[in-house]
Amino acid sequence: MTKISILGCGWLGLPLAKALIQKGFSVNGSTTSTEKISVLENAEIRPYLILLDSKSVSVAIETFLQESSTIIIDIPPKLRGINKENFVEKIKVLIPFIEKSSVKNVLFVSSTSVYGEENHIITEESPLNPDTESGKQLVEAEQLLQSNTDFKTTVLRFGGLIGEDRHPVKFLAGRENLDNPHAPINLIHQEDCIGIILKIIENDCWDETFNAVAPSHPSRSDYYTQKAADFNLSLPKFNHENASIGKTILSDKIQTILNYTFTKPNL
Repeated sequence: MTKISILGCGWLGLPLAKALIQKGFSVNGSTTSTEKISVLENAEIRPYLILLDSKSVSVAIETFLQESSTIIIDIPPKLRGINKENFVEKIKVLIPFIEKSSVKNVLFVSSTSVYGEENHIITEESPLNPDTESGKQLVEAEQLLQSNTDFKTTVLRFGGLIGEDRHPVKFLAGRENLDNPHAPINLIHQEDCIGIILKIIENDCWDETFNAVAPSHPSRSDYYTQKAADFNLSLPKFNHENASIGKTILSDKIQTILNYTFTKPNL
């Protein structure tokens, strides 16, 4: 049975692990919370308490990676608040353990924030121009992993994440004077996030970079106004006086190379 290690069994990593198990894989899953160990066990995931910072990682990391052919890195940069961390340094701490392990393939969950906010059509060939600290550190982390010759790395750049229990309209409902009403949305549903990762593993598609957003790009004002109505929430109000700024991210490569069909194309 092929073993996969998922570093970060959170909002995406946990249901992903369950989907992999249904496909016949054995899954090691990490968490930073002792309370979540039983949740992973109940899902038939082999649980590991892994604490990773800019200087060290838990000794359990070696066992966590043992006999795994693939590691999926799904840990977000924590660059805000009191407990902010240096994400690039964390990846630097992790890499030597991957090098020494049985892992041959790395799937790194990144973000479309690596492109910055510009009025352009974005493909995987577009120049990287992050305008946030998170985006800048993700770019550097991507490069560290993809330049390493001890393993093959595929980078998956997700747009805004939504799911049955997670939708940005809940934070925008009732707000006023919102910017960029005509900017296109670049979102992706949790089901498609999981489906795309399964396709990458199934097709053994490594040393690649993919953008991953739904093919539908309505304007922010049209989309969030309609979603607020659908959820019976107060409608958001947008400022139409200033020019809108926003990129349109294309995921054509996922559909052509992976032959993937989105299950939630219209969100």
